[in-house]
Amino acid sequence: MTLRFGTDGVRGIANAELTPEFTVALARAAARVLGGSRVLIGRDTRRSGTLLTAALAAGFTAEGMDVVDLGVLPTPGVAQASVRDNVLAAMVSASHNPFPDNGIKFFQPGGRKLDDALEARIEEELDRLLVHGVGPAEASAAPTGALVGELSTDATATSHYEDGLLEVLEGRRLDGLKVVLDCANGAAFLAGPEAFTRLGATVTVLHAEPTGVNINANCGSTYPQSLQAAVVAQRADLGFAFDGDADRMLAVDHNGELVDGDQLMAMMALDLRDRGLLAKDTVVVTVMTNLGFKIAMAAHGVNVAETKVGDRYVLEEIEANGYSLGGEQSGHLILRDHVTTGDGILSGLVIADLVKRSGRSLAGLASVMSRLPQILRNVKGVDRARLNDCTALWTQVREIEGRFNGSGRVLIRPSGTESLVRVMVEAPTQQAADDACAELCATVERELRIG
Repeated sequence: MTLRFGTDGVRGIANAELTPEFTVALARAAARVLGGSRVLIGRDTRRSGTLLTAALAAGFTAEGMDVVDLGVLPTPGVAQASVRDNVLAAMVSASHNPFPDNGIKFFQPGGRKLDDALEARIEEELDRLLVHGVGPAEASAAPTGALVGELSTDATATSHYEDGLLEVLEGRRLDGLKVVLDCANGAAFLAGPEAFTRLGATVTVLHAEPTGVNINANCGSTYPQSLQAAVVAQRADLGFAFDGDADRMLAVDHNGELVDGDQLMAMMALDLRDRGLLAKDTVVVTVMTNLGFKIAMAAHGVNVAETKVGDRYVLEEIEANGYSLGGEQSGHLILRDHVTTGDGILSGLVIADLVKRSGRSLAGLASVMSRLPQILRNVKGVDRARLNDCTALWTQVREIEGRFNGSGRVLIRPSGTESLVRVMVEAPTQQAADDACAELCATVERELRIG
């Protein structure tokens, strides 16, 4: 088996790594492990999305499950449908990756992503199917006749999703706000503009003409430059950039300055706390969250819980301890009172509502925290398995953090899928961060070199 579950499903080059044959087997394995009689499938706007949806449908129906094709729909819309119908769901998307890539992620009935144990069980069954195929005993017990699953479509999924978005604002509107939306030529291209327009905002829309090959191409949350320029040119109040499957969002203030997930979480946390809606006065973040966020939350009496990278780990921490808000610097923000996964459009509506209610600009709200200069580098071609035992490197980490004296930090972690190590440094100045990162990367290259 060449593909494995990563931090957010299985991803690879469509029709080369993520093939129809692999996808049929993955669906059959998921059906056997997760069970159920019905599954929902949504996708983003990639050309390969229909190919992989068809392969998933073939695998699930072969296992006797009925399949409902939701069409193009944001990931959080698929999760919402899973909650509504309490059934298994799958999303075909590679998120912010370029269009030749694609991916598949699953939601358990109730809209929650799979935990590590369930993914491991699916991988075990998948390995068996790929190596041995469907054996004679299994073939003789396969559903036949009326027991074979049936494929149908649901043309109402987008409107249901939009209705759910609007309910979150509890009747409040966005009249008077000028907003620019960058839809990344992805799954947000319909629901994003329609939701903001239905709430009364004046909306300028960028990159909402998907062709199947232009998703994330010089647009969206990984390339916000055109959004920044448009917000200034339109004299808009703020702007939002979504990624390909619309489960994350970055914002732009009226000056054209980028506002990242850490800053958005900071303003959300304080607003929810002031309204008595921040459960246990706690927000959940990952190890990648900027130290400036933690400093700001401490100054305002908000607790911070930390997880490893991945929005599903944020959700696990939220649900295990009864929290209500969490997210990642990349713009995956989870408002657990309303959703079970990151939702870029919902997050944008909540931030726009906060701007409207407070009478403050996004820039003013974002000033609640000061970002420490940060640098992240990937050191390729190294043996990530030897990282934990690299004494020279960890001695150097302690020495550098001692220099920072609490005003900076170092985070070094292995890639989950590639032969590389990620080195992140935060420091009081960009030069200090750059210098420390260069020192650490040199040590990683020297000590963990392969061969």
